[in-house]
Amino acid sequence: MPLSQNKTLTTPPQTAAAVVIRSAKDVANALAYQQGPQKGAFAVVVLALGGIFMDAYDFSSLAFGITQIKTQFGLDGFTTGLVNASIFVGAVIGALGGGYLVDRFGRYRLFMADMVFFVVAALGCALSPNEWWLIFFRVVMGIGVGLDLPVAMAFLAEFSRLRGKGNRSQRVNSWSPAWYGATGVGYVIVLILFLSLPAEQYDHLWRYVVGFGAVPALVVLIVRRRYLAESPQWLANQGDLVGAVDILRTKHNIDAVLADKSELDLAVPAKASSKSFSVLFSPQYRLRTIAAICVSVFSTFGYNAVAYGTPLIISTMFKQGPLVTILSSLVINFGFGVGGGLLGVALVSRQGARKLAMIGFAVQTASLLILAILGIPSGILVIFAVLMLATFIFFQAMGPGAQLMAYSTLSYPTSLRGVGVGFNQAVQRSFSIVSLIAFPVLATSMGTNVFWIIAMAPLLGTLAVVLIKWDPTGKDVDAEENYVAA
Repeated sequence: MPLSQNKTLTTPPQTAAAVVIRSAKDVANALAYQQGPQKGAFAVVVLALGGIFMDAYDFSSLAFGITQIKTQFGLDGFTTGLVNASIFVGAVIGALGGGYLVDRFGRYRLFMADMVFFVVAALGCALSPNEWWLIFFRVVMGIGVGLDLPVAMAFLAEFSRLRGKGNRSQRVNSWSPAWYGATGVGYVIVLILFLSLPAEQYDHLWRYVVGFGAVPALVVLIVRRRYLAESPQWLANQGDLVGAVDILRTKHNIDAVLADKSELDLAVPAKASSKSFSVLFSPQYRLRTIAAICVSVFSTFGYNAVAYGTPLIISTMFKQGPLVTILSSLVINFGFGVGGGLLGVALVSRQGARKLAMIGFAVQTASLLILAILGIPSGILVIFAVLMLATFIFFQAMGPGAQLMAYSTLSYPTSLRGVGVGFNQAVQRSFSIVSLIAFPVLATSMGTNVFWIIAMAPLLGTLAVVLIKWDPTGKDVDAEENYVAA
């Protein structure tokens, strides 16, 4: 709501240490260089990570059950891949629409709406009578994920300071351990159900796991209504300096006061529109957009094959039983995925997103080549092969898997951030569709030789990051904004 609508501000008079807000630029500076504790802002960050937790859980909840679904519905390799990939079709739609909507209508409104998709889709998937209903509800689920990620990443960036403890790079990177934590929780639920259900219920195990996703989604939705607040930088960019100052005070503990009306500068960035997507390829942002796409695309090929394909790889290629498959997948995600993600959070401020992505891609290439050379392992080599999968996930979580969000979120200012993340996610998920459909087909025909092909993705990612020298870590991109009179 712009200032002209006579909104009142309930803040005390200015003190000597107060931050005087005269313009949207002042709000950006106050957020970037804030000091002291941020209890209110931290609560918003936790809620944003709650959304990412749901995204990851819904993406990976079918990973173990896909072999059961394949048998239960009598699917061939192509249809199996289609069931896996259908969530990404929805994610492409949701990301493109969500990226625009979050910049046009605000973070709060979209954040409150997207959880409804998760609740409906989780229950729909669990009750699906055949593969086509399952595919339909997976698309609906994907739309929710696509809507959620741009707004969640915007909150992580815009409720954090530029540098210091709890900075933007660290909080954006925290999406990675949250993602693998959610995936690990999925396997914990699988393990509990596997050990407690009678054998005749195993065919329905995937339904219970997928349907459970509705429970945390409802919890996140209820909690968001109480603690969530709009991004002050987005409000300022709409001309609502009154609302921005209120949230600076209540959520960021910043002693902000609004200047006298005669001193106010109501210049704001251009509003989000269909032209915003073309701005991503303007001379100012073109190289950043290409770098973000490269990290995302080359990361997603290997990740989809290894992470979503882990149960298939261990059970089919490595010839292991269901209990070993569940435990291996659990350890890989909880131990190595969360561990790698936390290491990325700890290192990103000092090492930068570019260096971590480069190291991650290089180690992933080596681990996949080793798996290709091993072929079908036996004896002690099974443990070594699983360790190579774990190594891949560890460096994915620390490197390109975490940094793909850093590149797409922190390369653009507030007015363009949702569009930037949404476009990047749409491109990434489009390639995910191809890889998820192709992997079961290639794995069936090539066996472990498929790792030779998968290894090309991180290899190309290494080369791309070496050649493109942009690193978004610690960059004050909001200072680049062009403001015009409102």
